[in-house]
Amino acid sequence: MDTRKNLPRTALARIYFIDQQIASGKYPNVNYLAKEYEAGTATIYRDIEYMRDMLGAPIEYCAKNRGWFYAEKSFRLPARFAAANDMLALGMAKNLLSLYRDTPLYNSAKRLLDDITAPLTKDNFEKDDSVPWYENRIVVPPVASAPVNPGTWERVISAMRENRLLAFEYYGIWDDRYKSRLVRPYQLLFDNGVWFLYGYAEERAGIRIFNLSRMKNVSLTNETFTLPEDYDYIARTDGSYFGVFAGKKYRFKIALNKAGAQWAGERKWAADQTIKEKDTGFIVEFTSTQYNRVLEWVLSRGADAYPLEPAALASEWKKHVRGMMKKFEGS
Repeated sequence: MDTRKNLPRTALARIYFIDQQIASGKYPNVNYLAKEYEAGTATIYRDIEYMRDMLGAPIEYCAKNRGWFYAEKSFRLPARFAAANDMLALGMAKNLLSLYRDTPLYNSAKRLLDDITAPLTKDNFEKDDSVPWYENRIVVPPVASAPVNPGTWERVISAMRENRLLAFEYYGIWDDRYKSRLVRPYQLLFDNGVWFLYGYAEERAGIRIFNLSRMKNVSLTNETFTLPEDYDYIARTDGSYFGVFAGKKYRFKIALNKAGAQWAGERKWAADQTIKEKDTGFIVEFTSTQYNRVLEWVLSRGADAYPLEPAALASEWKKHVRGMMKKFEGS
């Protein structure tokens, strides 16, 4: 009988987490498991019943230790319980965690995935039985990242969970000193190795984005707020994919040569992106609210691209090019 047919795919990681916790001999109870996995107690109870009834797990409750244990101490869920592709995907996901190495998220997430993938079959291991084959074959190259203070991370997470205003000092890119900020924290955003807080800044009376690595003396206030219906950052970017930046909506038109068009065409920069061939090359058009990121994108392509619209972007691009030429000529 296929014991997995009644188990939602999303419950797989949680089931293995519960298995690891019970097998550790710590006598975990429902409240502990629910808190650690950030799940509801009813969900944990259902998982325990499933493990008992469908997987034959010898789970019993110890009144003295107020938690569950395996009556057969050597019992562990078999790796074959999970579909091979599911377990392989979880194992590979551990490599993706390297993107978050300098954040407090990394250690706890890696520890959880290590526990879940512990029962992988030997077929997935190298000959020395110590390293899964994919760990050295599927690699995420490191990126420059900005470390986040663990205290800052925890307070931001708490403030979002409880919808409480955050007070902190911030050194903005255009500031000459730290300045006090009071912010309604809406979301955490991750972009190119950096974590950002996206929220409503009281002193600016508007939406702002803050780099977590530039925040200090972070504290939760007693003041709460109601999350607005239109708080979502992704919805505000209007379908453009240039990372963390939000502002006024523009219609962009960028001229590309053949090399630039090939590079641009391999990627999706916006939901409404189009690339058309012209006599002089190619034209890519899209809508975006991420003006500064589009400028950086065009400048990064050197002679392969130059902006046509909006006029302000074309003018600013020329200013940067002239500035680079002046530095080059003066060197």
